[in-house]
Amino acid sequence: MTELHPDLRENVRMLGELLGQSILRHPGRDCFELIEEIRAAAKSDRRQESGSGQRLVNLLGKLSDDELLPVTRAFNQFLNLANLAEQYHGIRRKRDHQSDLMVEPVAGVFERLKNSGVSPEALHKCVADLRVEFVLTAHPTEVARRTLIMKYDEMSECLAGLDHDDLSTAERDGIVGRLSRLVAEAWHTDEIRHERPTAVDEAKWGFAVIENSLWQALPRFLENLDTSLQEATGRGLPLQASPVRIASWMGGDRDGNPNVTHQVTRKVFVLGRWMAADLFLRDIQSLRAELSMWQASDELRGLAGDSREPYRYVLAELRDRLIKTRDWAEASVSGESADTSGILFENEDLTAPLELCYRSMVECGLEHIAKGALLDTIRRAHTFGLPLIRLDIRQEATRHAEAVAEMVEYLGLGDYLSWTENERQAFLVRELQGRRPLVPRNWEPSAPVREVLDTCEVVAQQTPEALGSYVISMASKPSDVLSVILLLRESGIKFPMRVVPLFETLDDLRGAPDSMAALYEVEWYRDYCQGRQEVMIGYSDSSKDAGQLMAAWAQYQAQEKLTQVASQYGVHLTLFHGRGGTVGRGGGPANRAILSQPPGSVNGSFRITEQGEMIRFKFGLPQLAVQSLTLYTTAVIEATLAPPPEPEDKWRDTMDWLTERSLKAYREVVRENPDFVPYFRQVTPEQALGKLALGSRPARRKASGGVESLRAIPWIFAWTQMRLMLPSWLGSDVALEDAAREGRLPVLREMMQGWPFFRTYVDMLEMVLAKADLRIADYYEKTLLDDDGLKELGASLRKRLEGCVQRLLELKEQSELLEGEPAFAHSMRVRNPYTDPLHYLQAELLKRDRESEGKGEVPELVERALKVTMAGIAAGMRNTG
Repeated sequence: MTELHPDLRENVRMLGELLGQSILRHPGRDCFELIEEIRAAAKSDRRQESGSGQRLVNLLGKLSDDELLPVTRAFNQFLNLANLAEQYHGIRRKRDHQSDLMVEPVAGVFERLKNSGVSPEALHKCVADLRVEFVLTAHPTEVARRTLIMKYDEMSECLAGLDHDDLSTAERDGIVGRLSRLVAEAWHTDEIRHERPTAVDEAKWGFAVIENSLWQALPRFLENLDTSLQEATGRGLPLQASPVRIASWMGGDRDGNPNVTHQVTRKVFVLGRWMAADLFLRDIQSLRAELSMWQASDELRGLAGDSREPYRYVLAELRDRLIKTRDWAEASVSGESADTSGILFENEDLTAPLELCYRSMVECGLEHIAKGALLDTIRRAHTFGLPLIRLDIRQEATRHAEAVAEMVEYLGLGDYLSWTENERQAFLVRELQGRRPLVPRNWEPSAPVREVLDTCEVVAQQTPEALGSYVISMASKPSDVLSVILLLRESGIKFPMRVVPLFETLDDLRGAPDSMAALYEVEWYRDYCQGRQEVMIGYSDSSKDAGQLMAAWAQYQAQEKLTQVASQYGVHLTLFHGRGGTVGRGGGPANRAILSQPPGSVNGSFRITEQGEMIRFKFGLPQLAVQSLTLYTTAVIEATLAPPPEPEDKWRDTMDWLTERSLKAYREVVRENPDFVPYFRQVTPEQALGKLALGSRPARRKASGGVESLRAIPWIFAWTQMRLMLPSWLGSDVALEDAAREGRLPVLREMMQGWPFFRTYVDMLEMVLAKADLRIADYYEKTLLDDDGLKELGASLRKRLEGCVQRLLELKEQSELLEGEPAFAHSMRVRNPYTDPLHYLQAELLKRDRESEGKGEVPELVERALKVTMAGIAAGMRNTG
């Protein structure tokens, strides 16, 4: 059995001891000893020692309301500290340390590709033209407060400080003392957010990720990519290359979120420029201190005149304009009149003087100096630019159709919504080809339509560098795309913005290729998109709709066919993957997911959402961000230049056979069993999730309704909390059972061996099953269910989960789960004694909470403790929604 790395184990022990010392100081020894007794009982329970389970349940059952909160907080805090230690362990730089999480270096990937037959020319072109875009989303899954995240980041810095062999005793004591104070500060900080963040708050959090991490990480990553490319091909990255870009949905995603208005979007655009001006101002001031040289090219002299320090002269002018830009943005955010004279608005205003300095230094033999801080700033300018982040806009298709319909009706042209698709297309193309405005001057639209038009107007006022994609959810017809382009044009946009249909449900995915073919058939549109198209694949809703196995196969097939259709029309396709953090929402190890995409579907460009707590886990610290950027980028390069082979026909037939069974089995439970929704509502904390102020968006698309009205994130969150993990395996259990009964396991093993897509799916299923826990799910049922019919359903689901585990072990020819992932398995074992009490407490607290609600009054301590259990379990499971 693999143990934790000794250095990781030592850090977990030290942080745990420091937390214990904080608890000893307050609330005191009695509380500390109670927590230790519960922890010991949980460990014994996991070892299944005689009577241990009853001992743990008895201990927890005797807790008074006053004891509930400190006990739940203690276990929650420990799990967050364990996460911190693991996160730091992945990036630590200590002699003789080989992290379990180390990423293959860029140079190693390039060497492997060249050895496999990729020419240096093909490699250089691929990297130079690369477009990998990360889209930060505000999905409500980040449980930890930003206040605590900042403390955890400083704790990581302390751990790094301790990783030096030359520290004096006084230096080491000083760092441990600071760490002790930080742990105490965290212990005495309320971990629960009591007010829901606004959409602007979420956007500011996204900007903070750039300021605190990506701003430092990006130049480091690009320097490494440049050096490795130079070594592998003889040529480095072009000066203006931006292979990695950052976009955001925070403040732009209005689908189902009434809190995101055009005023919010306008404010987020300006806030981004304010932050960018401030960050670039710091860079320019540092550069002015560095670039004191007098040698300059004639080109630079033409601007700097007789200045003895020409670089400082040019940079001083840029500094002054950045200060004006920052002042303008600050006034605009505050709603004050703002002076726009002399501000930097177009990105070239920033990049041109920097590149002029760079060219001059290279010409004068100062290239070594130019490739330092100046090149870092140039790379930031091309990646982040003056807007700082590219904002996506997302809206539901019917909102655009309704806007066009109101216009058409006002002009007396008919009932747009009753027109056929061909009639709609003909009208839209005719208007797009014309030159006259469509929107009547004195027209007073309804409030929802006014909001759509105001949003388009805000978008039209931006530069291309400030905009990502306009994503249309529930898009299914060419008119859905054409109507958005028309509305943007009517609002005054001067350039073709990317308009991206999002295909989410099983039916959407199946119909996506035909929908895109119909769009490409529109000649006007082919000219508009200039040979490039982006299509978004939704993972969350397709999994909720059809079950994980069917959804994965539908996503794979849709990508294959979308790639083929784009190729037929000579269009370069970028697939935008709407993945979440959990397997049930398309999550999993990023490089393996990318390398298992259909051949040809990753063609030098890749776009992906990063949501909630996964942003922190992947990009929260500069070195983590460098690793994540490296991992994604090399996977996209490899998938482009050395894609996986086409699956064999018999493998496709087998997937069809499996998914036919999995879909039927999944929907029989989720859609057709009348007991399912009551079971879900009673046995999970779904109804209590609204108490956690996680994000600006409501948990439901509609105020009432069944599972279909619930967003995919709280759907996954709820099942994860009680450890049944149902969305990720339901349906697969029947498919694997039938495959075993009919002797198909040898074919499945062959598919695992030769088909990265299937291998990745099986490995992700194994990871989910390892996180599931039958005993804990059973305890929730015993505590929260009264109805015998619901208990019967729960028993059958647990039996099916157990059967799924056995079939997976048989398929992989293993005796236990995670045999091939011993470090992850041990990490789970370390966490169990801390998550178990939280699960048992949560079940009891849910019961008390519901009983109290029935009486009309919920004790504050019970509600707070319940929220802490949800946060703690999320931390222990390392993902939420």
